[in-house]
Amino acid sequence: MSKAQLYKEALVKVGNPNVLVNIISKRVKQLNSGGGIGRPLLEETASMSASEIALTELIQDKFQWELLKDIEGE
Repeated sequence: MSKAQLYKEALVKVGNPNVLVNIISKRVKQLNSGGGIGRPLLEETASMSASEIALTELIQDKFQWELLKDIEGE
């Protein structure tokens, strides 16, 4: 699957392109740091970039994310 297809599929799951970019960029940083939470959650990643791994993990629900509601007046 191409990176563009992965992005479109992940965007359907998240709903907001800005939120998707934030989720994926944080996961890519974790993957690039290595060890612990930086290990890929997929079995086969040999030909994938960090962003492709992060997008695929999100699509396959390999990690959880939560959209916090904006709290007004606090």
